[in-house]
Amino acid sequence: MQIKQVVITGKEQVSLQDLSVDPSNLQPNELLIETERSFISAGTELANYTAADKNVYVPGSWCSYPWKSGYANVGIVLDAGERYRPLIGRRVFCNGPHASVHRFATNARIHLVAPVPDGLNLDEAVAARMAMVAMAGLDASKPQYYRWVVMFGLGMVGNLAAQLFRLTGAHVIGVDPSETRRRLAKECGIPHVIAGTEEEIAAQVRDITGGRMAQVAVDAVGHSAISLQAVKLTSDGGEVIVLGSPRCEVEGNLSEVFNAAHYRWVSIKGSLEWNLPTESEHALVYSLQTRLAAIFSWIADGRLQLKPLITHVLPSQEIKTAYDGLLRKKEEYVGVVLKWK
Repeated sequence: MQIKQVVITGKEQVSLQDLSVDPSNLQPNELLIETERSFISAGTELANYTAADKNVYVPGSWCSYPWKSGYANVGIVLDAGERYRPLIGRRVFCNGPHASVHRFATNARIHLVAPVPDGLNLDEAVAARMAMVAMAGLDASKPQYYRWVVMFGLGMVGNLAAQLFRLTGAHVIGVDPSETRRRLAKECGIPHVIAGTEEEIAAQVRDITGGRMAQVAVDAVGHSAISLQAVKLTSDGGEVIVLGSPRCEVEGNLSEVFNAAHYRWVSIKGSLEWNLPTESEHALVYSLQTRLAAIFSWIADGRLQLKPLITHVLPSQEIKTAYDGLLRKKEEYVGVVLKWK
């Protein structure tokens, strides 16, 4: 079967290529899916598009060039192996690639598939993938209801993480140099959005919190310098959540971090989403499936706002425009959906 698929072939080189997929002999855990929408993960995909992740040059690594990008997909099941035959003809969400048709295999570690609820907007359904990333930050923090959360970075993931913390009753302060992203955060219900130098941000956080500072500070940017800034703003006994994957080399004094951990009991926690099981047969075991079900329900009832964050819906042929827009026009491009059908 002939298909179209996005392939990153080198640093800032991407194209929609004519490839093929074998639709026959599907294994019990495999599905053949015709894509309707896919969503660009600006963090992971741009890191590989720009070669910020040096693994792109390591043969055999998960993202080595040429890399078939994408991990947010909504489409119709054309065929399926024994386990998923009831899904044939249904619309499903999966973490599949940017491709017109793809053969998708589920597993217990990272690959998941789930029916899309009837009536859910397709663009929002596929953008739910970013909410799953964002929710890992909430899951990593210890349960509290009345707390101040400082969210560094108000891109797609940071904005959604801020919204999710608010659903638990937290007071959230968003930090971002982009006026557009601060405005979008306001539209999505984040009451406090600030910018400035490190000293100015610290003063604003102190003023807004009445001196309490952050019980939780989240680095949704993926930059170790931001994580260090977050440590300094965290109150005694507070938490720093590393939500964005740190990819930039940063020189600094590690004693600032370890002193905060030792003297002030500041906890530093990672929140990579893949450390949860994909699914569980036991209803009380938390999994990526139950996380997605919660997100779909919050989108449907309006508690989680994704629509304001979807700034562009582009045909798949414009993948180069999409990547370059996210990379160089951050005031215009926040969330980008690729439309396939």
